Amino acid sequence: MAQKKNIAETVKELIAPVVKEMGYEIYDIEYSKIGSELHLEVTIDSENGINIDDCEKVHRAIEPIIDEADPIDSFYYLDVSSPGLERIIRIPEHFIKCKGKIIEAKFFASIEGKKSIVGKLEEYDSENDTVKITEKNGKSLTVGRKQISKANVYYEM
Repeated sequence: MAQKKNIAETVKELIAPVVKEMGYEIYDIEYSKIGSELHLEVTIDSENGINIDDCEKVHRAIEPIIDEADPIDSFYYLDVSSPGLERIIRIPEHFIKCKGKIIEAKFFASIEGKKSIVGKLEEYDSENDTVKITEKNGKSLTVGRKQISKANVYYEM
């Protein structure tokens, strides 16, 4: 598993200057196996949002950089995408960026009798690696980030 993290970090270092120069930011990079295939997913964002043309433009710009550096020793698919409305919140930087937004957090184990919570992300405490979420009823819950199995921005239709 550590190798996958190192590949994502290596790729981020390689492409970050170009992505930034193009007016985008890297929201996330994940190297994973989907079925029998390896995927390098680069998620980009900008203040103006992301559309398919942005993804295509970034894909064309970063593919030769990654190919030349060759940090992945087997065949893989390069995917460039936007984080979307219900963006995944996975790493500390995501929690910091999503402060003030309504999120849904699912837990590995029940916390105070709950398997999940929907509420406003009040704060991320980097020192303690905890997240404070306040539900509509005003009740707050502070949980360790590592107790969260999945979190994303919650978009109510």
